[in-house]
Amino acid sequence: MNLRGRNKVSAEFSMSSMTDIVFLLLVFFLLTSPTITPNALDLILPKASGKTSSVQKASVSITKDRAFYVDNERTSEYNIEKELKRILAGQDDPTIILRAEEGVPIEDAVFVMDIANKNKFKVVLAVRPK
Repeated sequence: MNLRGRNKVSAEFSMSSMTDIVFLLLVFFLLTSPTITPNALDLILPKASGKTSSVQKASVSITKDRAFYVDNERTSEYNIEKELKRILAGQDDPTIILRAEEGVPIEDAVFVMDIANKNKFKVVLAVRPK
């Protein structure tokens, strides 16, 4: 008596169709990801041909040798917040113009931006016209 079946089921699995689907999904996400995410590393600065306003603003300048100036008066980095509060007191829209010389460590610029953020001041980064 022959109890074995004549039809054998193959235990093999073809991965070629699965590979094709994964490849198509990979290509799809590679092509659509730049349009979905913002350009976080786009470092091309805008040209400096904007409108000027008559509102008084405070300026903070940082030189390569880490000297801080508030409105062309040298000050220590610990007195910047006090000077900015004094200059911008009573203004409706307090704005700081940040002028950082080329080669200034980013930590110094972030330090000034942190002061502005704590005191609800707006920060405008000054750029050189091309």
